[in-house]
Amino acid sequence: MLARLPSERLSQFRVNRAGIALKREALDVSIEEWDVARDHAAPAPPGSDPRIASPAHPTVRTETASRMPTAPSKLAIVVRGGWDGHAPIEATDLFIPHLEANGYEVRIFDSPAPYADPDLMARTDLIMQCNTMATIARDELAGLRAAIANGTGMAGWHGGIADSYRNSSDYFQLIGAQFACHPGKDPAAITGDGPENNYVPYTVNLLPAAADHPITRGLADFDLVTEQYWVLWDRYLDVLATTTQKVRPWDEWHREITSPAIWTRRWGKGRIFVCTPGHSLDVLAHSTVHTVIERGLLWAGR
Repeated sequence: MLARLPSERLSQFRVNRAGIALKREALDVSIEEWDVARDHAAPAPPGSDPRIASPAHPTVRTETASRMPTAPSKLAIVVRGGWDGHAPIEATDLFIPHLEANGYEVRIFDSPAPYADPDLMARTDLIMQCNTMATIARDELAGLRAAIANGTGMAGWHGGIADSYRNSSDYFQLIGAQFACHPGKDPAAITGDGPENNYVPYTVNLLPAAADHPITRGLADFDLVTEQYWVLWDRYLDVLATTTQKVRPWDEWHREITSPAIWTRRWGKGRIFVCTPGHSLDVLAHSTVHTVIERGLLWAGR
């Protein structure tokens, strides 16, 4: 074949073939360098969790070479802890891969302490919080409010965001609603003291405003059997869905009470998203609940 080519095309062919060989050689070197780096990487200390970040030695979740995503362009911090009944570690782990797949570097903390770090918060695009019945210090709250006002987004579900810091009315104002109670079954039917006594059947009703919102577009009303949150709230919420507490023969109230179940809130330059369903992992795995939370996380991010 080479003898039949004109001299100019023959020279060009040889140059191109040489270039391909050089590229192959460079690729082989790159792969070899990756293998060397991998084989000589320092092992994690015994008992450590490589996903957990500390202020002194922040670490992030990583992927294997075969699944290496595009370099993250945004930062999300996960603040999880508080009451173990809401499985904060397992619950947030359900959504961390979704953040990573959408370009987020994820750092994990077990308290609201990072909120008091102004440098970290200035770089944070999204906070995913699951921290029920905990407390927050004054400087942590001030840092959180300042960060959101400057554009950091915040998102969460159930008591991990709507019942986080009962010691702070300013946090209540920031989120816009506070868990009050979850009326349970007929007292005459209660046996033992398990959480299932608080599980009741109810419907989450999407409002007309939800039809064109990116969090709820294309979704319909849905039914659950779990804790039904009665929340205290203000009119500054942008409510996408509600749930109504019925008046049952054993209840003390005299008319139905409708509470927000999914809402958003604008605070300065920042966005806040809350979904009250999410008591347990099976509820978070419900197709509509899971979709709403995944969309809400991305909507809230800077």
